[in-house]
Amino acid sequence: MTASFTDCANAIRALSMDAVEAANSGHPGMPMGMADVATVLFQNYLKFDPADPKWPDRDRFVLSAGHGSMLIYSLLHLTGYARPTLEDIKTFRQVGSPCAGHPENFELAGVECTTGPLGQGLAMAVGMA
Repeated sequence: MTASFTDCANAIRALSMDAVEAANSGHPGMPMGMADVATVLFQNYLKFDPADPKWPDRDRFVLSAGHGSMLIYSLLHLTGYARPTLEDIKTFRQVGSPCAGHPENFELAGVECTTGPLGQGLAMAVGMA
């Protein structure tokens, strides 16, 4: 992410709105509302390497509210991970898509944990720490 904070946050919002609209299903509110916070975290604070997504010393971003999955998919796409590609994002919430309605950690590098049920993220993050 070398663009400005505003440009990156707006790109997250646009990708999220478009993907949810195309799927005719999903939750755009959380990714749109958290775009600024996530942009600051990923640009200024989190240690990660898209070229080495299993780097042992990386920081883990746990998206506890998995229904807001377009936030993590947008972030991974914009920060240089190999996937999801724009084509992957266009298949959001479709059968066989790596961009499921709730993120699954075995589908995409950079998705640290499978989430869905609310309230489990804190326990998972503590376990990872």
